[in-house]
Amino acid sequence: MTFDFAIVLKFQHALLLGLWTTLKLTLICILLGCILGFLVALARTSKNAILRGPSSVYVEFFRGTPVLVQLFWIFFCLPLVLGVELSNMASGVIALTLYMGAISSETFRASLKSVGREQLDACVALGLSPWARTANVVLPQAVLRAAPTLLSNCISLFKESALVSAVGMADLMFVGQNISNNTARPIEVLTVVALIYFVIAFPLTRAVTVIEQRILKRLAV
Repeated sequence: MTFDFAIVLKFQHALLLGLWTTLKLTLICILLGCILGFLVALARTSKNAILRGPSSVYVEFFRGTPVLVQLFWIFFCLPLVLGVELSNMASGVIALTLYMGAISSETFRASLKSVGREQLDACVALGLSPWARTANVVLPQAVLRAAPTLLSNCISLFKESALVSAVGMADLMFVGQNISNNTARPIEVLTVVALIYFVIAFPLTRAVTVIEQRILKRLAV
């Protein structure tokens, strides 16, 4: 068998469009998922059982079930429940956002617990409102302490985003599969697709290590 990787160059424009869709989807879900995750973390650390109960069920469900199953349920079943049609983009955003929210909430919850009790007591003594306490004292420290793990979660989400190809969304994986089927060159095309994911994910993985070391030094000061 002979390999001809030059054939991939003929479809570079399609692959770049697929990559842009993947990146756009990932960034949207990271932003929405981190916001959701922080709110859920606040709910799980709340003294209010009404907030803790549902938020805990949500986190355990989305952490304990496959992302592909979640995606299929949202794409095929949720429209039947709501009586509305959902595009594959909307389904992908909902599924990955809920997944990102679940895994990032645990990261935020751990970082929230690391904020010293004496700081919260000082906020109460100064008469700060719950919103001011959260926005000005708790949130900055929680984000700083959670940053390395959050970045790892973001990298995982970028790789998990390939699952949206299963519902027909024209992301990098979907485009790569179509090209490999049409050209009968799966080895060349899918190898290049894998390398694209790797080239983006690997430097970010190394960056997480550097950021983690710097944060640890800063917290140690």
